[in-house]
Amino acid sequence: MENMFLSIHSLLRWGVLIFGFWAVIQSLIGWQMKKPFTSIDNKSGMLFTLFVHLQTLMGLFMYFFTSSITKSAMHDFGAAMKNSELRYWAVEHLSIMIIAVVLITIGRSKSKKAATDTLKHKKAFIFFGIGLILILTMIPWAFGSHPRPWFRF
Repeated sequence: MENMFLSIHSLLRWGVLIFGFWAVIQSLIGWQMKKPFTSIDNKSGMLFTLFVHLQTLMGLFMYFFTSSITKSAMHDFGAAMKNSELRYWAVEHLSIMIIAVVLITIGRSKSKKAATDTLKHKKAFIFFGIGLILILTMIPWAFGSHPRPWFRF
């Protein structure tokens, strides 16, 4: 069961990244070129936010119900804080990803409510960009300090 959810979580990561880069690039171009905020711009932000929220729900479900790593960390949290791998999964990954989700969600809301099209693009770029950077730093890349495969099936 844990492997199935981990595979889904791993697959959703690519949707988050694809739609995240799309939304950030769309908003940067719109902001810098002072383009109108179109339905395509709205859709890129909506899909990014949607995939981030799906990924968050899957991650939280795994964190509390299926992950053997976080279960062992919760058994002795003090010992987990002394172990970099357990600390990464029990605290660091979760905390930074939640901050990223909050920023992306705020950015989606602020970009929709902004008074001008340029301001919509600017707010989307700033919040989506910071959120995406946080996500990129906390993904357990295959070449990182807490490696996971690029694709998990």
